[in-house]
Amino acid sequence: MSTKSRSITVQGHAVTIVAGHEDDYISLTDMLKAKDGDFFISDWLRNRNTVEFLGIWERVHNPDFNYGEFAIIAGKVGLNSYKLSVKDWAAKTGAIGLRATTGRYGGTFAHPDIAFEFAMWISPAFKVYLVQEFRRLKREEASRESREWSFQRTLAKVNYRIQTDAIAAHLPPTLTRAQISFAYASEADLLNMALFGHTAAEWRAANPKRPGNMRDHATLEQLVVLSNLESLNAVLIHQALSSAERLEQLNEVARVQMRSLLSSPTVKRLSEGKKK
Repeated sequence: MSTKSRSITVQGHAVTIVAGHEDDYISLTDMLKAKDGDFFISDWLRNRNTVEFLGIWERVHNPDFNYGEFAIIAGKVGLNSYKLSVKDWAAKTGAIGLRATTGRYGGTFAHPDIAFEFAMWISPAFKVYLVQEFRRLKREEASRESREWSFQRTLAKVNYRIQTDAIAAHLPPTLTRAQISFAYASEADLLNMALFGHTAAEWRAANPKRPGNMRDHATLEQLVVLSNLESLNAVLIHQALSSAERLEQLNEVARVQMRSLLSSPTVKRLSEGKKK
C-alpha cells in the first residue's frame, strides 16, 4: 500500500485515507473510534450479512478470489465459537477489499465500497457524513490534478513557440507559406515520433472518433517530457543537426525522462487522477 496519506473529519473523528495501487483505502481502525461501546472489527466480520457482502464484492472485483475458502468461512460465520480476523480473511481467500497493515500507516483499511458498509454499522449518520466528506476530498483532488494537467499542456504550447522560432531562423527566405507550414508540421511530428512513436496523421487514422489530437489525450508525464523536448529541439536546430540526428537524441531523452517520471509517486498519482 502507498505511503500517501490524507485525512478527512467525520463527525469530529479524523479518518485516514491511504492511496492503494489503483484505489484509495479508508481506515476502519479510525472509523471504529466513532462507535459507542467496546467493539472490534472482528465483531463486524462475525456477521453473516457482512461476509456475504464481502464475498459478493470480491467476486465482482477480484478474479483471484478463493471461492473454496470463502465457502468454508461462510459456513462457519455466525457461530459463537468462530472468530475471523482481517488477516485471516485476506490470507485464506486472497481478498483485496480489506487489508491489515503495520508500520507508520498501520491498521485495517478497506476499499471505499466496503468502508461505506462498515460506516453503516457504526451509524447511518456516520455513513452519510463519511460519503459526503470522501466525495468532497475527491472533488478537490480532481480539481488540483486538472489544473496541473492544464498547466503542463499550456507550457507545452508555450515551448512550441520556442521551437518554431528556432525553425524560422533556419528556413530559407524563399519558401512559400505552405512550405513553411510543412516545415513546422514536420518538426511537430518529429517530436511526436520521439515521444509517442507515431505521427499526428497516424494517430488520427487509428482514433477516428476521438476529438482533438493525441497531445490532448496525453498523460501528465508525456506533457512534461514534451515541453522539455520542444526546448531541447530548438537548441539542436540551432546546432544545425539533421532531422535523423535530432530524432535519435530526442527519443533517447524522452525514454530516460519517461522512466524517471513514471517512477515518481507524485506524478503517477496526478496522472492517474486525470484518467479517472
